[in-house]
Amino acid sequence: MAEVADTMVPRWNLESIFVGFDDPVYLSALEELSSGAKKFERLLAEVPQEGFAHKGGDIAAAEWLTRMIELRSRIHILSETLSSFCYARYSVDTTNTQAMNNLNRVEELLVPFNRLLTLYLNALKDNADVITALFTRSGDLQQYQHLIEDEIFWQARQMSPAEEDLAADLARSGASAWSRLQEQMTSTASALWDEKTGERKTLVELRALAHDANREIRKRAWEKEIELCKTISLPVASALNGIKGATITLNGRRSWKGSSFEAAIAKSTHQGLLSERSLSALIHAMEEALPHWRRYLGAKARLMGLSSCAFYDLFAPVGNAGTRWTFDKARQRICEIFADFSPRMGAFAERAFAESWIDAEPRAGKVGGAYFTFMPLVKQGRVLANFDGTFSSVLTLAHELGHAFHAEVMKDESGLLMGSPMTLAETASIFAETLVFDAELEHMKEADKLGLLEMHLQDGCQILVDILSRYYFERDVFAARASGEIPVEQLCQMMIANQKATYGDGLDGQALHPYMWLVKGHYYSSDLAFYNFPYAFGQLFALALYGRSRQEGSSFAGVYEDILLDTGRMDAVKVTARAGFDIESPDFWRQGINHFIEKIEEFERLVEGQSGRDNGGDTQ
Repeated sequence: MAEVADTMVPRWNLESIFVGFDDPVYLSALEELSSGAKKFERLLAEVPQEGFAHKGGDIAAAEWLTRMIELRSRIHILSETLSSFCYARYSVDTTNTQAMNNLNRVEELLVPFNRLLTLYLNALKDNADVITALFTRSGDLQQYQHLIEDEIFWQARQMSPAEEDLAADLARSGASAWSRLQEQMTSTASALWDEKTGERKTLVELRALAHDANREIRKRAWEKEIELCKTISLPVASALNGIKGATITLNGRRSWKGSSFEAAIAKSTHQGLLSERSLSALIHAMEEALPHWRRYLGAKARLMGLSSCAFYDLFAPVGNAGTRWTFDKARQRICEIFADFSPRMGAFAERAFAESWIDAEPRAGKVGGAYFTFMPLVKQGRVLANFDGTFSSVLTLAHELGHAFHAEVMKDESGLLMGSPMTLAETASIFAETLVFDAELEHMKEADKLGLLEMHLQDGCQILVDILSRYYFERDVFAARASGEIPVEQLCQMMIANQKATYGDGLDGQALHPYMWLVKGHYYSSDLAFYNFPYAFGQLFALALYGRSRQEGSSFAGVYEDILLDTGRMDAVKVTARAGFDIESPDFWRQGINHFIEKIEEFERLVEGQSGRDNGGDTQ
């Protein structure tokens, strides 16, 4: 592993999880996961055919459910650890066939559990009266009430055991394979950058140049990116069509009602443990705010001496935001800022850096973007990032370490209570990111604030404007895919149309990005559709929590941890209500958006103060 130093960016160390694919501990975990299916089947066989109400009663039902929860928790811990480890090895080198084969092996071992889970859900439904009554009588089981009631809901949204088994088996060579194709194509494709030297740049490297201070470099990188996307667009479009087609078919088979879009959004909101009323309120508030974001983009264009921003200007650095960060400096500041909020959070970040949990070095074959993954068997996680020395990449590190701290808070929970819905999963990450941003902003002189403020608005614009364009695009994809395959040209047209609908005159309509559908991995999952609005939810909910932390000071750290712990035990409406918020009202979402509106007004004021000076540091 690379040393963490001023000039070095680290790679992670996975040996504290498993030494390798031939590690006896790894092989033992595989064997235990495999044998778990037989244990699951034997436990299901203990359910009386006539039901617990007629044989065994409350005592037998409580004993059976307790043993089932323990077994399923262990299976979850094993499967999450094995899958995360294999994917961690694969994601830093998508040409690693051993990692890919092992990932397939784990997926194959998980196939029988889909049929067994269907049978389990059927048993819950058949014994629902007895089982739900247990929650008022058994303190040990009460913590699982929300989980079990939610599983009874999902029982009505499943096919027969044989069909679920077949769907899971086919997914390995279908939707999952399509998803990996998108990852492989986007992580390995490269374009010639310098004809004299023969230097090539990957898609990830080209996208990183969107942060370059030189506009000509940004424009050239965007042009190369568009050209490169075009060369791989046909197979990636096939992947998107395959995944969305499978999703539409399975949603119909699983009794989700309405159009292909309505079925997908109903499933997505329930997966996020969010009411559709809450989502409508969120989308409405985001749409209301669009004129303000166009004002921000107009002010940024004026600052750079442009008539309007192009898509490749969205991440253009201005002011001091273009200052290069070493990885070592990023590490130091993140740990300091986390510790100022919570000593436990600061110590945790120190541990993650010291124990090589982070792979931040961009390189060929490594997937783009960033993610956090948790290995509950060893109660450790890993952060993948592509650190490029910008403040944006510092915020990305803070974001993923926020996810990691969320997992740290929940690490001693039962395996079944460790997870969080998509909506609440982004809360801790955006909260951590906001801590770092505000700490940097507060310590700056007035004259130096412009660049950092613009960086904050960049991120807000992505989460509340670009995310909305992606939400609209996915809505249109579901509608179009129901009628047949969507060709590349139509996908590009749909993306451009939705960028125009959201960015409006804030961007040059002749310089947009028709291939955003190709580079965003969130579209390529048959299990998780609409993995876009949870970021807006997380952003605005985190801002609400951050506002409370500013009011309550150090005492809020404990409250914050309790909220994070609750994310595995109740739905988003209840968790947010415990924090004092009504997320089904647009007024709640407007509070967070007003934070950005105030920042936009301050940015406009600072831009006007720059009149007649330099162009904010952008090299034309």
